[in-house]
Amino acid sequence: MFLLTMLGSQTDAIAQSQRAQPPEFNNAVTSRIFFSDLSSAFRGERPTLSKLRQADAATVSANASTANEDESGDSGGGWNKLISPISLEDEIKRVKLKYDSSITTPGAFNGGGYQDARLHLSVLASLFAVISEYSGDVRWKSEAKTARDLTAKTALACAAGSTPVYNEAQLRKADLQDLVSGSGLTAAKASEEPNDWEMIADRGPLMQYAEELLNRISDQSRDAATAQENVDSVKRLAELLSVLGVILVQEGMDDAEDEDYAMLSGAMTKASRSVVAAIERQDFEAVRTAVGAITQSCSDCHEQYR
Repeated sequence: MFLLTMLGSQTDAIAQSQRAQPPEFNNAVTSRIFFSDLSSAFRGERPTLSKLRQADAATVSANASTANEDESGDSGGGWNKLISPISLEDEIKRVKLKYDSSITTPGAFNGGGYQDARLHLSVLASLFAVISEYSGDVRWKSEAKTARDLTAKTALACAAGSTPVYNEAQLRKADLQDLVSGSGLTAAKASEEPNDWEMIADRGPLMQYAEELLNRISDQSRDAATAQENVDSVKRLAELLSVLGVILVQEGMDDAEDEDYAMLSGAMTKASRSVVAAIERQDFEAVRTAVGAITQSCSDCHEQYR
């Protein structure tokens, strides 16, 4: 036993001698590299959560203003800053299904279904117009102008119900099915004309669409937990509302030259982009606040222009 103890002591001594010696620091050198305490590493006033949110809101506002400037002309080029390709694709598919359900029988169509058809076609025409000017890859871009013209033409015809209009609406239903399924618009004449928003987007249906989007985003973000649960849908709805805010002030649109109207429309876009910014930083309390700002911008606009 004594021998084992001696051997163990010698082994420990050898191990200790083989270990690296602890480093020695020269304070005159390290003081030029490291801070003596963490608090001395910061300058100025310590930021608070509210100030960080204010700074973020200011950044979003500046970005929204830049986006509005980029998208104010026919050339577009800034839609990709407002909405993702997947949001555009998903919404076109969703609205297409709603449109299909409004084209059932001539009697139902003439009895009021034409109004729903007009709404859905106006939205589709506007979204295809956005795709035609979109910077970057997005589905249906090569046929967006043709789809835009077809849906806008039939939307205009759907101002009233009749058998000829119903038959035209049925043709659009088939065209949209071909487009979504990947067959393409082979039976239609290709269009290369730039966007003429006065002929594409009807403010009445688009305002109705905006109200629908607002109701949905409000319901899906009534509190932070609900907003987090519906995060993908809330983001898509906010992107669509931001796009609408820009469409409504395009050249040729009603009141587009009115500075007050443009300001209110821009407020909707700015608030919608704040929703997206809040989602990206996972601040779901701020999501609800920004949705409230969208609601307020819509209310302010309706007081003057509805």
